Amino acid sequence: MKINLFDDKSWLSLRPLTFTRPVADLRVGILTIAEKWAKHLNADFGYQTQDYLQEKYPAKAASLFINGAICPNEALLSAISSLKDGEVLVKGDLVVAIFTTNATSTYENALSQLKPIAFQGDFTYIQFPEDIFSCNHNELVADFALLTKGKTSGALSGTNTLIGDNIFVEEGATAECSTFNSLQGPIYLGKDSQVWEGCNIRGSFALCEDSQVKMGAKIYGKTTIGPHSRVGGEINNAVIWGYSSKGQDGYLGNAVMGAWCNIGADSNNSNLKNNYSEVRLWDYEKESFRKTGLQFCGLI
Repeated sequence: MKINLFDDKSWLSLRPLTFTRPVADLRVGILTIAEKWAKHLNADFGYQTQDYLQEKYPAKAASLFINGAICPNEALLSAISSLKDGEVLVKGDLVVAIFTTNATSTYENALSQLKPIAFQGDFTYIQFPEDIFSCNHNELVADFALLTKGKTSGALSGTNTLIGDNIFVEEGATAECSTFNSLQGPIYLGKDSQVWEGCNIRGSFALCEDSQVKMGAKIYGKTTIGPHSRVGGEINNAVIWGYSSKGQDGYLGNAVMGAWCNIGADSNNSNLKNNYSEVRLWDYEKESFRKTGLQFCGLI
């Protein structure tokens, strides 16, 4: 099966994160949005994105098109699998998925050219940068269930203290003399990941393939460390996509850190205004500041 994940208007509101990638290539939870759909549907995927990104993120010859800002769930998967040729799944005026063999149909004209099928359920829709860390816990829990279903966890060394049993250890993952508390959410240690001595980690937490948590780190819940990254210090409700480093002391909270980024030693990220008021972020689409509705919002 082949699918294409298309950018809708959220590509504009998710900038600067989407300047260099399609929306579906954003990591939220353990997996990117595209990886979630591929695993659920056992599908090969491509992207329908901006012209200047299309060469790096090519499209597939497919008849099923899914909104790349939407994360899958069981109700959505059922509704999409029931679509017939010429039908478009919608939630209000939001195009969720399109099934068509007509090469001229796009998400922009789908509502006028195809038969709309209303979806009554809920789903995670990543519209703004802060949605990534705000939705990370729920998506991490869902990805944890998807990735560990039918599998047996590896064992951690007896030097560690385990609180709760909602912990999954992939092949080659190691940890020594650290504390893992999974009572508030699952903890996932990816293939060949490492947790060095003296770390305190609370779920929900994902450490992806070949990443490291350095000695003495304090990791709070709702946090994802993407593949091939190194982190230390204090981290709370942050998503680091991959190939990045926050390897020394310092605080990072309610934040999204992209790929190939580095935060220097003893850097601290404020996620709260001095007067406790609502945080605003720059909106690249409107070219003005936008209210987030959040009291806690840090580095994007």
